[in-house]
Amino acid sequence: MTMSISNRRVVVVHWKNQQDHSFEIFSNLKNFCLSYPKYNYNTLNNYLSKGKIPFENNEVRVERKNIITQPKAQNMSSNINRRIMPIVRKVAINEANDVIRDWEYWLNQSSSKRLEAVTFIVSQSLAKGARLDKTVINKKPLRS
Repeated sequence: MTMSISNRRVVVVHWKNQQDHSFEIFSNLKNFCLSYPKYNYNTLNNYLSKGKIPFENNEVRVERKNIITQPKAQNMSSNINRRIMPIVRKVAINEANDVIRDWEYWLNQSSSKRLEAVTFIVSQSLAKGARLDKTVINKKPLRS
């Protein structure tokens, strides 16, 4: 996949004299010049259109930048920054032994997380407005 740069551009204005070196982004040069009448549209347009050189003085740097609409290609091919690594376990269905794996998973979870999961499952099985019948209690001893 190649990087996609649209034909749309923005005007980036870097303010030099401010403590935080702030910047502003305008959709076009006209909006910048209307916001700051001190700067002449024709002068800035000549700078920015000829050789694409930014306008710069002691207080400001004005430049046009293309809008990048897709991720850059070099980042797409690299999995170094990937945060979620896929985990795949391929086994025959009769050898999966998921009951034991599930049991061990839930025993390793905190009691609050187990309670949250049970509450969620019960809430899915109840009709809207229905309440859980708390008169039936089945206790199972935990394996050690």
